[in-house]
Amino acid sequence: MFRMSVETVLKYGARLMVIFMVIPLHEFAHAWSANKMGDPTPKYQNRLNLNPFRHIDPIGGLMIFLCGFGWGRPVQVNPNNFKKPRKGMALSAAAGPIANLIAAYLGMVIYKMLFYAFLKNQTEGLFWVTLLFEYFVTINIGLAVFNLIPIPPLDGSSILRYFTSYKVDRKTQQYSFYIMIGFVVLVFSGLLDGPLGWIDDKVFWLMDKLTFWADPIMKSIFKI
Repeated sequence: MFRMSVETVLKYGARLMVIFMVIPLHEFAHAWSANKMGDPTPKYQNRLNLNPFRHIDPIGGLMIFLCGFGWGRPVQVNPNNFKKPRKGMALSAAAGPIANLIAAYLGMVIYKMLFYAFLKNQTEGLFWVTLLFEYFVTINIGLAVFNLIPIPPLDGSSILRYFTSYKVDRKTQQYSFYIMIGFVVLVFSGLLDGPLGWIDDKVFWLMDKLTFWADPIMKSIFKI
């Protein structure tokens, strides 16, 4: 009979947290930023909320659960409603990965709190909850990094478009199908695992350093 380890169960638990908590935050960030910059389209489509069922894409959610990366239901944005369309699209696109990084930052603070609590009282329950939040931070960082890849339809493509020209846009659109096929092959071949993993590790390290203030506080609280 197949039995999953506790570590595996927690990994999938962290993925469920991302699906039902962070994906809504990611998509809401897109909708909120677009609405603030003058495009009411997300508001009309009722995307200015954190209701997970408004934002979860069934296939994208399943991919996150099974593989650790995926997507939510895209927020539709009309660039013609922005005063500066390219800038508006770039900022609204960047809002999603930024939301993931904010979630990772807050998750790192909770992770450190639990880590020092575990050092003080080394129970099995605290160990697994601490590991759960480590996964939570890692998955959020992975989603942010993945979405910043400048390949359509990922957020990074809209950000990159701000720095390029309409001529480049036309060429990208012309070959978008082949670009997407090539990207999918790279993802499932595992060739991107190394570079993306390296970036994920560096961002995790950065999150650790940016939450340096939490360490002395937690050490003081738990008298370590």
